[in-house]
Amino acid sequence: MIDVNNVSKKVMVLNAELTILESLSLKVEMGESLAVIGPSGSGKSTLLGIMAGLDVPSTGTVHIAGINITDMSEEGRAVMRSEHVGFVFQSFHLLQSLTALENVSLPLELKNSTEAQKRATHYLERVGLKDRMQHYPRQLSGGEQQRVALARAFACRPNILFADEPTGNLDIVTGEAVNNLIFELNREEGTTLVIVTHEQSLAALCSRQLHLKSGFNFTPVGEMKVKC
Repeated sequence: MIDVNNVSKKVMVLNAELTILESLSLKVEMGESLAVIGPSGSGKSTLLGIMAGLDVPSTGTVHIAGINITDMSEEGRAVMRSEHVGFVFQSFHLLQSLTALENVSLPLELKNSTEAQKRATHYLERVGLKDRMQHYPRQLSGGEQQRVALARAFACRPNILFADEPTGNLDIVTGEAVNNLIFELNREEGTTLVIVTHEQSLAALCSRQLHLKSGFNFTPVGEMKVKC
């Protein structure tokens, strides 16, 4: 489902070149759950952005579902994301002027879905927000907002779900509930899951873990083998 081949990312900072990622190669199979872990500043979120087509590597290629997205235009990558990718971020990214139902329905409506409200309602019920659909984000707790974000992501039925520190803004109990919900939906939908996290308890729920260290090398965990 995801094929990262010899990817590097370098940026200029104060007239000096900074290497964020260097010569990374990995594959993520369909339906697999992968945790990318490592200290702050090790390039985890940069890697996720490149894998999702939100950013482009300095060198190397990324294929999503067999499609080389590296040489695509931004418009082309946007189309690819709309067809294959869902996102859950630490900061929820809900539209404050829309209700929970409207937040979940909007991406479906933009894709001209004839079942936008039906599917949005189903997934909000699935994440336990049946009685909160008409509430605005400011009227919801942090955990409820993250559940809306999850419903929005899964309602589009993506092939791949990328999650960047999805429980970073939540308390421990609420975070555990959201974690369990992510994997429950993942199993039901057969979605490929890639999670960036500092939390070892969350990473342990994934079928594989990759540790991104300072020095930009992956340390394999378990039976995972990564070419660097």
